[in-house]
Amino acid sequence: MIVLQRMGEGCNSKNMEVKKELLEETLENLEKEIWPNINPEDESHLVRTCNRLRKIQLKDFEIEDLRIMIGQNIGLKFLMPLAIMKLNEDILVEGDFYPGDLLMTVLRSDKDFWESEPTFWNEMLNILDLQSDRIKDEETSFEMKVDWYEKIKRFRSLLS
Repeated sequence: MIVLQRMGEGCNSKNMEVKKELLEETLENLEKEIWPNINPEDESHLVRTCNRLRKIQLKDFEIEDLRIMIGQNIGLKFLMPLAIMKLNEDILVEGDFYPGDLLMTVLRSDKDFWESEPTFWNEMLNILDLQSDRIKDEETSFEMKVDWYEKIKRFRSLLS
């Protein structure tokens, strides 16, 4: 994976960082695929947003931007490491919807990505283990907690 650089011995999300030069790039540049310009009147808000986000530098991505693009399985090779770093800081980091919305999106993302990047799957398992009390102690609805735990259980079984 070209996005993350390992620092020192051992492998956990605390000793990984995104290479600075990649943060200056756009998904279009990194993937070497330019999406055509769209007519805003002909496309949905989601299509317009994804098209716009492919053209901005990774350093300018906010939590909600990551949630949207990962939710559409766009640019996972480059965006998932950013999401993992954000989740390592706070597993319940929030985009525009609710605490943990980025986590839920990451947990539901494309299984093929995790199969091709098992190191990142292990990083997520590590984060889930280290921050399990944060999830348990979060004040939210019973239904939300059930949903979190169901997604976590499914995610843990993806590659095992």
